[in-house]
Amino acid sequence: MLRHANLYVQSRLNEKAYVKMIDIRETPDPRNIDIDRVGIKNLIYPIVLRDMRNETQQTTAEINFYVDLPRKFKGTHMSRFVEILNRYRSEIDPRKIDRILSFTRKQLSADTAHLEMTFPYFIMKAAPVTGSEGLMHYRCTIATSLGSDSKLLSTLTVRVPLTSVCPCSKEIADRGAHNQRSIVTLSALTNKFVWLEELIGIVEKSGSHDIYTHLKREDEKFITEHAYDNPTFVEDIVRNVASRISNDNRIDWYSVEAENFESIHNHNAYASIEQNLAELRGPA
Repeated sequence: MLRHANLYVQSRLNEKAYVKMIDIRETPDPRNIDIDRVGIKNLIYPIVLRDMRNETQQTTAEINFYVDLPRKFKGTHMSRFVEILNRYRSEIDPRKIDRILSFTRKQLSADTAHLEMTFPYFIMKAAPVTGSEGLMHYRCTIATSLGSDSKLLSTLTVRVPLTSVCPCSKEIADRGAHNQRSIVTLSALTNKFVWLEELIGIVEKSGSHDIYTHLKREDEKFITEHAYDNPTFVEDIVRNVASRISNDNRIDWYSVEAENFESIHNHNAYASIEQNLAELRGPA
């Protein structure tokens, strides 16, 4: 009985102490400066994505989660970001992000909310000759923002490896040509739903050849010869991507950059293009 009585007294004391605690974050800040983004970075969390082949795909994301902070508050409530993710843990899906961000704005008295998710995305690819299958992974990012006008902005980013054969080397060499691994990063601001697979496919068609996880000798022969017959500079890669994506009315803005990890030079080759397609199209 005495033990239970002590526990009861202690719990009441804790309740009183909790009630009396001051939240310093709610106090005014004398510098009178708004903060654009404040929140948490690099939280590892499970998410569910739409998959073009299998309907859904579960993966694990690095999450960055922010709001703006008005000048009248000294700080934000960092723990609430995790609480919100826990609340919506079964709904962390790009189709439902708007409700997460809307709730976040209300909970944190913010005008804007931002959620960025970077994750490995897996696609089963069959080798071009033997059909041997292997899982390819692509590092992707979905970045979403909800402003005070309740308009949701969503940017998709895919990072795709390619093979690139140097056209100049092929032209001047008597035997063969040097090639390189290329990493192409394509970001697109969308106004309608776009599959990650669609963006990845645009990139994979833009180099000398795409890359596979599992290949037999027949596949290696095919890819090597096909790449040799289709040499591409780093400049060609970004122009190829740009020409393929520019007519897609679901995309308002894009940027593409390609970096070739040179095999015979002590530097990398680089090129990039950025275009505001919504401006080029003009008023709807």
